Amino acid sequence: MKIISISFLTICIICLASFSENTRTNQKGTSGYYVAAYVWPSCQDESMSREYLWSEGTGEWEIIKRGTPRFEGHYQPRIPLWGYVLDDNPEVAEMKIETATAHGVNVFIYDWYWYDGKPFLEEALNDGFLKAKNNHKMKFYIMWANHDVPGNMWNHFRYPTDSLIWHGTIDMDNFKKIVERVIRQYFMLPNYFKINGEPVFSIFSAGNLLASFGKLENTREALDYFRNEVKKAGFPGLHLQLIGWGRNGFPNAGFGRFAEGKSINEIVEYLGINSYTTYNWTGAGIDEDYVKWGEKYMKLQERWDSLLKIPYFPVVSVGWDNTPRYPSYGKERVVHLNNTPESFKAFLIRAKEYADSHKEQPKLIIINAWNEWVEGSYLEPDMRWGFSYLNAVREVISGKFDRFSLINYKN
Repeated sequence: MKIISISFLTICIICLASFSENTRTNQKGTSGYYVAAYVWPSCQDESMSREYLWSEGTGEWEIIKRGTPRFEGHYQPRIPLWGYVLDDNPEVAEMKIETATAHGVNVFIYDWYWYDGKPFLEEALNDGFLKAKNNHKMKFYIMWANHDVPGNMWNHFRYPTDSLIWHGTIDMDNFKKIVERVIRQYFMLPNYFKINGEPVFSIFSAGNLLASFGKLENTREALDYFRNEVKKAGFPGLHLQLIGWGRNGFPNAGFGRFAEGKSINEIVEYLGINSYTTYNWTGAGIDEDYVKWGEKYMKLQERWDSLLKIPYFPVVSVGWDNTPRYPSYGKERVVHLNNTPESFKAFLIRAKEYADSHKEQPKLIIINAWNEWVEGSYLEPDMRWGFSYLNAVREVISGKFDRFSLINYKN
């Protein structure tokens, strides 16, 4: 097994110490909640990423390790407690599954890519998670990250400009390949996450989805094709989940020119979208203060909840600091004030209350993220906070937290 800068024995000792003080949860949690965390599978050695992005054989760790402080007290580079382990290693995946489920995280949402007519960064799921001996403990589903990739976003050392490496749009032939692949390779698995028996498939960019097919009518035909293929495979239907961004408080901003003259509900009903959520809080605008940032998102969430006729699933961001990707970014682009496990816990409580108050939909709470190290938003333990963020999840979801210490968290 290839692990960088930390021995597997050390990892086991760390994990066992953590498990000894926690109550294990089953796939739905002891109290009926699905707590899902996005997984960004960039830290692996894979042919396309070697050729176009990260040549050292450790994936995006090479960028993360080169993070530099931009102001006094700025925590860069971020240092993982487990060392620079690789996402496509099944033994590493086993450790992550044990840690996640022991702390109440029971669903992984894998960022999944398709560029140049083939999948990208799929090995973390195929060779890591799905080959882990304990993956039956954890549900998972796919978030198709169909966004464009400017080179300087993922490696500014190699690409000084924002010239595109890959486009997120596809044609119908590639869409059919995607549909066949995800049904055969993922939907059929017993631990693929389903709502009412329907496999959940999340889509990152509404704009690129519609741009792929040119107009609403063609997009609906493509999605109808997907739904029909899923039914042919023996499922009652397909649960399509859309990622929204909410610029200026309007959840249909991502539809671009296709939204002109149409409401968000008209569009999602026409396309057959089943639920809405976000990837993180950035659609509300970045704020240096985590609490203020979260409050902005809460207002956005309230607006979406009042507008949408389909379920909206709440998201809690751990933080935000993507300075390793952008050398020009300074303090104003970093969430660095009040960005603590206690503040995160307060907003996670609010997400849980949202889930409890929407009894007509599954108790699904989404966290950004499990391992967005390069964006400063991760639950995985690091050398600054240890397991504190994971312990916050366990305490909130289990109900074993001190409400008196957070009595003014809404103020």
